[in-house]
Amino acid sequence: MSARSNKPHEVVERALELSRADGCVVIADEQSTANLRWAGNTLTTNGVTRGRTLTVIATVDGKEGTASGVVSRAAVTADELEPLVRAAEAAARGAGPAEDAQPLVTGVAQSPEFTEAPAQTSSAVFADFAPALGEAFARARAGGRELYGFANHELVSTYLGTSTGLRLRHDQPNGTLELNAKSPDRTRSAWAGRSTRDFKDVDPGALDAELAVRLGWARRRVELPAGRYETLLPPTAVADLLIYQLWSASGRDATEGRTVFSKPGGGTRLGEKLTDLPLTLRSDPNEPGLESAPFVIAHSSGGDQSVFDNGLPLRSTEWIDAGELRHLTTTRHSAALTGLPVAPAGDNLILDGGEDRSLEEMVASTRRGLLLTCLWYIREVDPATLLLTGLTRDGVYLVEDGEVVGEVNNFRFNESPVGLLGRASEAGRTEKTLPREWSDWFTRAAMPALRVPDFNMSSVSQGV
Repeated sequence: MSARSNKPHEVVERALELSRADGCVVIADEQSTANLRWAGNTLTTNGVTRGRTLTVIATVDGKEGTASGVVSRAAVTADELEPLVRAAEAAARGAGPAEDAQPLVTGVAQSPEFTEAPAQTSSAVFADFAPALGEAFARARAGGRELYGFANHELVSTYLGTSTGLRLRHDQPNGTLELNAKSPDRTRSAWAGRSTRDFKDVDPGALDAELAVRLGWARRRVELPAGRYETLLPPTAVADLLIYQLWSASGRDATEGRTVFSKPGGGTRLGEKLTDLPLTLRSDPNEPGLESAPFVIAHSSGGDQSVFDNGLPLRSTEWIDAGELRHLTTTRHSAALTGLPVAPAGDNLILDGGEDRSLEEMVASTRRGLLLTCLWYIREVDPATLLLTGLTRDGVYLVEDGEVVGEVNNFRFNESPVGLLGRASEAGRTEKTLPREWSDWFTRAAMPALRVPDFNMSSVSQGV
Protein backbone atom coordinates (compact mmCIF):
# COMPACT_ATOMS: atom_id res chain seq x y z
CA MET A 1 0.00 0.00 0.00
CA SER A 2 1.41 3.41 -0.90
CA ALA A 3 1.75 6.15 1.71
CA ARG A 4 -0.55 8.18 -0.49
CA SER A 5 -3.30 5.64 0.18
CA ASN A 6 -3.06 6.52 3.87
CA LYS A 7 -4.50 9.65 5.35
CA PRO A 8 -1.86 12.41 5.55
CA HIS A 9 -2.10 12.71 9.33
CA GLU A 10 -1.51 8.97 9.64
CA VAL A 11 1.65 9.26 7.54
CA VAL A 12 2.87 12.08 9.79
CA GLU A 13 2.14 10.04 12.93
CA ARG A 14 3.83 6.93 11.53
CA ALA A 15 6.98 8.88 10.57
CA LEU A 16 7.15 10.36 14.07
CA GLU A 17 6.78 6.88 15.58
CA LEU A 18 9.64 5.59 13.41
CA SER A 19 11.97 8.42 14.41
CA ARG A 20 14.94 7.58 16.66
CA ALA A 21 16.30 11.13 16.63
CA ASP A 22 16.32 13.46 19.61
CA GLY A 23 13.74 15.61 17.83
CA CYS A 24 11.65 15.25 14.71
CA VAL A 25 9.42 17.39 12.54
CA VAL A 26 7.31 15.87 9.76
CA ILE A 27 5.54 17.93 7.08
CA ALA A 28 3.12 16.35 4.62
CA ASP A 29 2.02 18.60 1.75
CA GLU A 30 -1.00 17.42 -0.22
CA GLN A 31 -1.23 19.43 -3.44
CA SER A 32 -3.87 19.54 -6.15
CA THR A 33 -3.97 21.91 -9.13
CA ALA A 34 -6.37 22.75 -11.93
CA ASN A 35 -5.49 24.90 -14.91
CA LEU A 36 -6.69 26.38 -18.19
CA ARG A 37 -4.55 27.79 -21.01
CA TRP A 38 -5.59 29.67 -24.11
CA ALA A 39 -4.08 31.31 -27.19
CA GLY A 40 -5.56 33.29 -30.07
CA ASN A 41 -9.02 33.43 -28.43
CA THR A 42 -9.13 29.63 -28.16
CA LEU A 43 -8.81 27.33 -25.17
CA THR A 44 -5.79 25.09 -25.77
CA THR A 45 -5.26 22.91 -22.70
CA ASN A 46 -6.74 22.10 -19.31
CA GLY A 47 -5.82 19.63 -16.65
CA VAL A 48 -5.85 18.53 -13.03
CA THR A 49 -2.90 17.14 -11.05
CA ARG A 50 -2.43 15.80 -7.54
CA GLY A 51 0.60 14.91 -5.49
CA ARG A 52 2.11 14.52 -2.02
CA THR A 53 5.50 15.59 -0.72
CA LEU A 54 6.81 14.39 2.63
CA THR A 55 9.56 16.25 4.50
CA VAL A 56 11.29 14.78 7.54
CA ILE A 57 13.50 16.98 9.72
CA ALA A 58 15.60 15.10 12.27
CA THR A 59 17.56 16.80 15.05
CA VAL A 60 20.41 15.11 16.90
CA ASP A 61 22.02 16.49 20.05
CA GLY A 62 25.78 16.34 20.42
CA LYS A 63 28.54 17.68 22.65
CA GLU A 64 29.09 20.65 20.37
CA GLY A 65 25.43 21.38 19.72
CA THR A 66 22.36 20.18 17.87
CA ALA A 67 22.53 19.12 14.24
CA SER A 68 19.65 18.89 11.79
CA GLY A 69 19.02 16.75 8.74
CA VAL A 70 16.30 17.42 6.19
CA VAL A 71 15.08 15.03 3.49
CA SER A 72 12.07 15.66 1.21
CA ARG A 73 10.62 13.16 -1.24
CA ALA A 74 7.54 12.94 -3.42
CA ALA A 75 5.25 9.92 -3.84
CA VAL A 76 6.68 8.05 -0.85
CA THR A 77 5.34 4.51 -0.53
CA ALA A 78 4.75 2.71 2.79
CA ASP A 79 7.96 0.72 2.25
CA GLU A 80 9.90 3.94 1.64
CA LEU A 81 8.70 5.73 4.76
CA GLU A 82 11.19 4.25 7.21
CA PRO A 83 14.15 4.70 4.80
CA LEU A 84 13.13 8.35 4.46
CA VAL A 85 13.17 8.82 8.24
CA ARG A 86 16.53 7.05 8.52
CA ALA A 87 17.95 9.22 5.73
CA ALA A 88 17.02 12.37 7.63
CA GLU A 89 18.64 10.98 10.78
CA ALA A 90 21.79 10.05 8.86
CA ALA A 91 21.93 13.54 7.37
CA ALA A 92 21.71 15.02 10.88
CA ARG A 93 24.43 12.75 12.26
CA GLY A 94 26.68 13.60 9.32
CA ALA A 95 26.22 17.33 9.70
CA GLY A 96 27.95 19.71 12.06
CA PRO A 97 26.04 21.62 14.70
CA ALA A 98 23.31 23.74 13.15
CA GLU A 99 23.95 27.43 13.62
CA ASP A 100 20.20 28.11 13.89
CA ALA A 101 19.59 25.36 16.46
CA GLN A 102 16.83 26.06 18.95
CA PRO A 103 14.58 23.78 20.98
CA LEU A 104 11.69 22.61 18.83
CA VAL A 105 8.51 24.59 19.36
CA THR A 106 6.47 23.09 22.17
CA GLY A 107 2.85 23.32 23.21
CA VAL A 108 -0.44 21.52 23.04
CA ALA A 109 -1.56 23.18 19.81
CA GLN A 110 -3.58 20.90 17.59
CA SER A 111 -5.67 21.99 14.64
CA PRO A 112 -9.21 20.61 14.99
CA GLU A 113 -9.13 19.48 11.36
CA PHE A 114 -5.73 17.73 11.62
CA THR A 115 -7.26 14.29 11.13
CA GLU A 116 -9.57 15.32 8.29
CA ALA A 117 -9.00 14.57 4.60
CA PRO A 118 -7.03 17.13 2.58
CA ALA A 119 -8.82 19.82 0.65
CA GLN A 120 -8.71 19.38 -3.12
CA THR A 121 -9.36 21.58 -6.10
CA SER A 122 -10.81 20.44 -9.42
CA SER A 123 -11.96 21.83 -12.75
CA ALA A 124 -15.19 22.79 -10.96
CA VAL A 125 -13.36 25.87 -9.65
CA PHE A 126 -13.72 27.28 -13.18
CA ALA A 127 -17.49 26.59 -13.42
CA ASP A 128 -18.39 30.28 -13.69
CA PHE A 129 -15.07 31.56 -14.95
CA ALA A 130 -14.81 29.36 -18.07
CA PRO A 131 -18.12 30.49 -19.68
CA ALA A 132 -17.21 34.12 -18.96
CA LEU A 133 -13.83 33.52 -20.59
CA GLY A 134 -15.58 32.16 -23.68
CA GLU A 135 -17.67 35.32 -23.87
CA ALA A 136 -14.49 37.40 -23.58
CA PHE A 137 -13.01 35.43 -26.50
CA ALA A 138 -16.04 36.32 -28.63
CA ARG A 139 -15.84 40.02 -27.78
CA ALA A 140 -12.11 40.10 -28.40
CA ARG A 141 -12.51 38.37 -31.75
CA ALA A 142 -15.19 40.88 -32.77
CA GLY A 143 -12.96 43.73 -31.63
CA GLY A 144 -9.87 42.59 -33.52
CA ARG A 145 -7.94 41.41 -30.46
CA GLU A 146 -6.28 38.11 -29.64
CA LEU A 147 -6.28 36.87 -26.04
CA TYR A 148 -3.55 34.69 -24.59
CA GLY A 149 -3.02 33.52 -21.05
CA PHE A 150 -3.68 31.00 -18.32
CA ALA A 151 -5.63 30.42 -15.14
CA ASN A 152 -4.18 28.24 -12.41
CA HIS A 153 -5.72 27.15 -9.11
CA GLU A 154 -3.79 25.29 -6.45
CA LEU A 155 -4.84 23.91 -3.08
CA VAL A 156 -2.16 22.75 -0.65
CA SER A 157 -3.11 21.06 2.60
CA THR A 158 -0.12 21.05 4.94
CA TYR A 159 0.03 18.69 7.92
CA LEU A 160 2.78 19.48 10.43
CA GLY A 161 3.61 17.20 13.35
CA THR A 162 6.49 17.35 15.81
CA SER A 163 7.98 15.11 18.46
CA THR A 164 7.15 17.89 20.94
CA GLY A 165 3.43 17.40 20.38
CA LEU A 166 2.37 19.93 17.75
CA ARG A 167 -0.25 18.73 15.28
CA LEU A 168 -1.08 21.57 12.92
CA ARG A 169 -2.92 21.78 9.61
CA HIS A 170 -3.35 24.60 7.09
CA ASP A 171 -5.20 24.67 3.74
CA GLN A 172 -3.83 27.24 1.31
CA PRO A 173 -5.77 28.07 -1.86
CA ASN A 174 -3.86 30.01 -4.47
CA GLY A 175 -5.24 31.17 -7.81
CA THR A 176 -3.64 33.26 -10.54
CA LEU A 177 -5.06 34.67 -13.75
CA GLU A 178 -2.86 36.25 -16.42
CA LEU A 179 -4.40 37.70 -19.56
CA ASN A 180 -2.49 39.18 -22.48
CA ALA A 181 -4.17 40.95 -25.39
CA LYS A 182 -2.39 41.45 -28.70
CA SER A 183 -3.19 43.18 -31.92
CA PRO A 184 -3.39 40.74 -34.87
CA ASP A 185 -0.06 42.04 -36.25
CA ARG A 186 1.57 41.49 -32.79
CA THR A 187 2.88 45.07 -32.69
CA ARG A 188 0.76 46.01 -29.66
CA SER A 189 0.46 44.08 -26.42
CA ALA A 190 -1.19 44.69 -23.05
CA TRP A 191 -1.25 42.60 -19.87
CA ALA A 192 -3.48 42.25 -16.82
CA GLY A 193 -3.30 39.79 -13.94
CA ARG A 194 -5.27 38.92 -10.85
CA SER A 195 -4.73 36.89 -7.70
CA THR A 196 -7.71 34.97 -6.33
CA ARG A 197 -8.59 32.29 -3.82
CA ASP A 198 -11.46 30.71 -5.75
CA PHE A 199 -11.99 32.47 -9.15
CA LYS A 200 -15.31 33.87 -7.95
CA ASP A 201 -13.98 37.42 -7.80
CA VAL A 202 -12.33 37.67 -11.22
CA ASP A 203 -14.09 38.82 -14.39
CA PRO A 204 -12.30 38.00 -17.66
CA GLY A 205 -14.73 40.24 -19.56
CA ALA A 206 -13.79 43.26 -17.45
CA LEU A 207 -10.10 42.49 -17.91
CA ASP A 208 -10.55 42.20 -21.68
CA ALA A 209 -12.30 45.58 -21.71
CA GLU A 210 -9.39 47.09 -19.78
CA LEU A 211 -6.89 45.60 -22.23
CA ALA A 212 -8.89 46.85 -25.21
CA VAL A 213 -8.51 50.40 -23.91
CA ARG A 214 -4.76 49.94 -23.53
CA LEU A 215 -4.39 48.53 -27.03
CA GLY A 216 -6.25 51.62 -28.24
CA TRP A 217 -3.78 53.87 -26.44
CA ALA A 218 -0.95 52.04 -28.19
CA ARG A 219 -2.16 53.04 -31.68
CA ARG A 220 -0.09 56.19 -31.26
CA ARG A 221 3.60 55.59 -30.63
CA VAL A 222 5.89 58.15 -29.00
CA GLU A 223 9.63 57.63 -28.65
CA LEU A 224 11.16 59.00 -25.45
CA PRO A 225 14.78 59.06 -24.28
CA ALA A 226 16.07 57.69 -21.01
CA GLY A 227 15.75 60.02 -18.04
CA ARG A 228 13.84 60.72 -14.87
CA TYR A 229 10.08 60.96 -15.32
CA GLU A 230 7.10 61.48 -13.08
CA THR A 231 5.74 57.95 -13.07
CA LEU A 232 2.60 56.22 -11.88
CA LEU A 233 3.41 52.71 -10.64
CA PRO A 234 0.32 50.45 -10.62
CA PRO A 235 -0.27 48.10 -7.66
CA THR A 236 1.34 45.10 -9.39
CA ALA A 237 4.62 46.98 -9.89
CA VAL A 238 4.57 48.31 -6.32
CA ALA A 239 4.04 44.75 -5.07
CA ASP A 240 7.00 43.37 -7.01
CA LEU A 241 9.30 46.03 -5.58
CA LEU A 242 8.12 45.78 -1.97
CA ILE A 243 8.15 41.97 -1.95
CA TYR A 244 11.84 42.16 -2.86
CA GLN A 245 12.27 44.71 -0.07
CA LEU A 246 10.69 42.27 2.41
CA TRP A 247 12.96 39.48 1.19
CA SER A 248 15.91 41.82 1.81
CA ALA A 249 14.84 42.91 5.30
CA SER A 250 16.93 40.43 7.30
CA GLY A 251 17.47 41.67 10.82
CA ARG A 252 20.75 39.79 11.12
CA ASP A 253 22.13 41.11 7.84
CA ALA A 254 21.11 44.65 8.79
CA THR A 255 22.75 44.33 12.22
CA GLU A 256 25.94 43.10 10.57
CA GLY A 257 26.05 46.15 8.30
CA ARG A 258 25.28 44.45 4.99
CA THR A 259 21.98 45.95 3.83
CA VAL A 260 20.04 49.11 3.13
CA PHE A 261 18.55 48.74 6.63
CA SER A 262 21.97 48.98 8.31
CA LYS A 263 22.77 52.19 10.13
CA PRO A 264 26.14 53.79 9.25
CA GLY A 265 28.46 53.22 12.18
CA GLY A 266 26.53 50.20 13.47
CA GLY A 267 23.07 49.04 14.32
CA THR A 268 19.93 49.15 12.23
CA ARG A 269 17.61 51.83 10.90
CA LEU A 270 14.70 50.66 13.06
CA GLY A 271 12.73 53.69 14.21
CA GLU A 272 13.80 55.74 11.21
CA LYS A 273 11.25 57.50 9.00
CA LEU A 274 11.41 55.96 5.52
CA THR A 275 8.63 58.04 3.95
CA ASP A 276 6.64 61.17 4.79
CA LEU A 277 3.49 59.48 3.48
CA PRO A 278 1.44 57.79 6.25
CA LEU A 279 2.05 54.33 4.80
CA THR A 280 1.98 51.06 6.71
CA LEU A 281 3.56 47.90 5.29
CA ARG A 282 2.43 44.75 7.06
CA SER A 283 1.90 41.01 6.93
CA ASP A 284 -1.12 39.43 8.59
CA PRO A 285 -2.06 35.74 8.28
CA ASN A 286 -5.69 36.69 8.94
CA GLU A 287 -5.99 39.46 6.34
CA PRO A 288 -9.40 39.00 4.63
CA GLY A 289 -8.97 37.61 1.13
CA LEU A 290 -5.22 37.15 1.62
CA GLU A 291 -5.26 34.56 4.42
CA SER A 292 -2.06 32.57 4.84
CA ALA A 293 -0.59 30.04 7.26
CA PRO A 294 -0.88 31.24 10.88
CA PHE A 295 2.27 29.35 11.88
CA VAL A 296 5.77 28.86 10.48
CA ILE A 297 6.13 26.16 7.81
CA ALA A 298 9.83 25.76 7.01
CA HIS A 299 11.00 22.93 4.79
CA SER A 300 14.62 24.08 5.06
CA SER A 301 16.82 26.56 6.89
CA GLY A 302 18.36 29.58 5.23
CA GLY A 303 18.25 33.34 5.41
CA ASP A 304 15.61 34.26 7.94
CA GLN A 305 13.90 30.87 7.98
CA SER A 306 14.67 28.00 10.33
CA VAL A 307 13.41 24.43 10.47
CA PHE A 308 13.61 24.68 14.26
CA ASP A 309 10.83 27.32 14.15
CA ASN A 310 8.27 25.00 12.55
CA GLY A 311 4.90 25.51 14.20
CA LEU A 312 5.81 28.90 15.70
CA PRO A 313 2.63 31.03 15.75
CA LEU A 314 2.55 33.99 13.35
CA ARG A 315 0.79 37.25 14.09
CA SER A 316 0.21 40.50 12.30
CA THR A 317 3.54 42.33 11.90
CA GLU A 318 3.99 45.93 10.84
CA TRP A 319 7.25 46.24 8.94
CA ILE A 320 6.66 49.94 8.40
CA ASP A 321 4.16 51.84 10.56
CA ALA A 322 2.98 55.29 9.42
CA GLY A 323 6.20 55.64 7.45
CA GLU A 324 8.52 54.43 10.24
CA LEU A 325 10.61 51.24 10.01
CA ARG A 326 9.33 49.06 12.86
CA HIS A 327 10.44 45.45 12.26
CA LEU A 328 13.03 43.43 10.36
CA THR A 329 12.66 39.70 9.66
CA THR A 330 14.15 37.31 12.21
CA THR A 331 14.05 33.71 13.35
CA ARG A 332 14.26 32.81 17.03
CA HIS A 333 17.98 32.26 16.52
CA SER A 334 18.72 35.52 14.70
CA ALA A 335 16.49 37.43 17.13
CA ALA A 336 18.59 36.10 20.01
CA LEU A 337 21.80 37.08 18.18
CA THR A 338 20.67 40.61 17.39
CA GLY A 339 18.43 41.45 20.32
CA LEU A 340 15.57 42.14 17.91
CA PRO A 341 12.02 40.83 18.37
CA VAL A 342 11.13 37.49 16.79
CA ALA A 343 9.47 38.38 13.48
CA PRO A 344 9.32 35.64 10.83
CA ALA A 345 8.48 36.84 7.33
CA GLY A 346 4.80 36.38 6.52
CA ASP A 347 3.27 34.93 3.39
CA ASN A 348 1.33 38.03 2.40
CA LEU A 349 2.13 41.73 2.15
CA ILE A 350 -0.15 44.74 2.44
CA LEU A 351 0.67 48.43 1.97
CA ASP A 352 -2.05 50.78 3.12
CA GLY A 353 -2.50 54.32 4.38
CA GLY A 354 -2.80 56.00 0.99
CA GLU A 355 -5.63 58.16 -0.29
CA ASP A 356 -8.91 56.71 -1.51
CA ARG A 357 -8.11 57.44 -5.15
CA SER A 358 -8.12 54.99 -8.04
CA LEU A 359 -5.31 54.78 -10.55
CA GLU A 360 -7.63 56.39 -13.10
CA GLU A 361 -8.13 59.36 -10.78
CA MET A 362 -4.38 59.66 -10.33
CA VAL A 363 -3.94 59.69 -14.11
CA ALA A 364 -6.55 62.43 -14.38
CA SER A 365 -4.53 64.67 -12.06
CA THR A 366 -1.22 64.16 -13.90
CA ARG A 367 0.06 67.05 -15.99
CA ARG A 368 2.77 65.03 -17.73
CA GLY A 369 4.16 61.66 -16.80
CA LEU A 370 4.38 57.95 -17.51
CA LEU A 371 1.90 55.22 -16.62
CA LEU A 372 3.41 51.74 -16.28
CA THR A 373 1.72 48.38 -16.70
CA CYS A 374 4.20 46.09 -14.95
CA LEU A 375 7.85 45.30 -14.31
CA TRP A 376 9.85 42.18 -15.03
CA TYR A 377 13.35 40.69 -14.95
CA ILE A 378 14.04 42.45 -11.64
CA ARG A 379 17.56 41.88 -10.33
CA GLU A 380 19.60 43.29 -7.45
CA VAL A 381 22.50 45.60 -8.27
CA ASP A 382 23.64 46.80 -4.82
CA PRO A 383 22.43 45.28 -1.52
CA ALA A 384 23.82 48.22 0.46
CA THR A 385 21.21 50.52 -1.12
CA LEU A 386 18.86 47.79 -2.37
CA LEU A 387 19.32 49.19 -5.87
CA LEU A 388 17.31 47.07 -8.30
CA THR A 389 17.30 46.99 -12.06
CA GLY A 390 14.66 45.61 -14.39
CA LEU A 391 12.51 46.31 -17.43
CA THR A 392 9.08 47.71 -18.13
CA ARG A 393 6.75 45.44 -20.08
CA ASP A 394 3.45 45.27 -21.98
CA GLY A 395 2.75 48.95 -22.14
CA VAL A 396 4.30 52.23 -20.97
CA TYR A 397 1.95 55.14 -21.66
CA LEU A 398 2.44 58.89 -21.88
CA VAL A 399 0.02 61.00 -19.86
CA GLU A 400 -0.51 64.67 -20.73
CA ASP A 401 -3.01 66.98 -19.07
CA GLY A 402 -4.80 64.10 -17.37
CA GLU A 403 -5.21 61.89 -20.44
CA VAL A 404 -3.23 59.04 -21.94
CA VAL A 405 -2.05 60.23 -25.35
CA GLY A 406 -0.03 57.25 -26.57
CA GLU A 407 2.35 54.42 -25.87
CA VAL A 408 6.07 55.01 -25.44
CA ASN A 409 9.05 52.70 -25.74
CA ASN A 410 10.06 50.39 -22.91
CA PHE A 411 12.86 51.24 -20.50
CA ARG A 412 15.38 49.67 -18.17
CA PHE A 413 15.05 51.17 -14.72
CA ASN A 414 17.44 51.50 -11.78
CA GLU A 415 15.68 52.17 -8.49
CA SER A 416 15.62 51.17 -4.83
CA PRO A 417 12.18 50.42 -3.35
CA VAL A 418 13.35 52.09 -0.13
CA GLY A 419 14.33 55.17 -2.10
CA LEU A 420 11.03 55.13 -3.99
CA LEU A 421 9.04 55.09 -0.75
CA GLY A 422 11.03 58.07 0.44
CA ARG A 423 10.38 60.06 -2.73
CA ALA A 424 6.79 58.99 -3.48
CA SER A 425 4.49 62.01 -3.46
CA GLU A 426 1.16 60.18 -3.54
CA ALA A 427 -0.31 56.76 -2.77
CA GLY A 428 -3.72 55.71 -4.02
CA ARG A 429 -6.29 53.17 -2.93
CA THR A 430 -5.03 49.79 -1.70
CA GLU A 431 -6.33 46.84 -3.72
CA LYS A 432 -5.55 43.16 -4.13
CA THR A 433 -3.03 42.65 -6.89
CA LEU A 434 -0.95 39.98 -8.59
CA PRO A 435 2.83 40.59 -8.47
CA ARG A 436 3.78 39.66 -12.02
CA GLU A 437 7.49 39.08 -11.51
CA TRP A 438 7.21 37.03 -8.32
CA SER A 439 3.89 35.25 -8.92
CA ASP A 440 5.58 31.83 -8.95
CA TRP A 441 6.57 32.37 -5.30
CA PHE A 442 4.42 35.14 -3.83
CA THR A 443 0.85 35.99 -4.83
CA ARG A 444 -0.94 37.37 -1.77
CA ALA A 445 -0.50 41.14 -1.92
CA ALA A 446 -2.57 44.30 -1.65
CA MET A 447 -1.00 47.57 -2.76
CA PRO A 448 -1.87 51.12 -3.83
CA ALA A 449 -0.59 52.84 -6.93
CA LEU A 450 2.32 55.17 -6.21
CA ARG A 451 3.26 58.48 -7.82
CA VAL A 452 7.03 58.97 -8.02
CA PRO A 453 8.14 62.42 -9.25
CA ASP A 454 11.49 61.27 -10.66
CA PHE A 455 11.51 57.54 -11.47
CA ASN A 456 14.88 56.65 -13.03
CA MET A 457 14.46 55.21 -16.52
CA SER A 458 18.17 54.54 -17.01
CA SER A 459 18.11 53.40 -20.64
CA VAL A 460 15.76 52.60 -23.51
CA SER A 461 14.80 48.94 -23.92
CA GLN A 462 13.71 47.21 -27.11
CA GLY A 463 11.54 44.73 -25.16
CA VAL A 464 7.78 44.57 -25.60
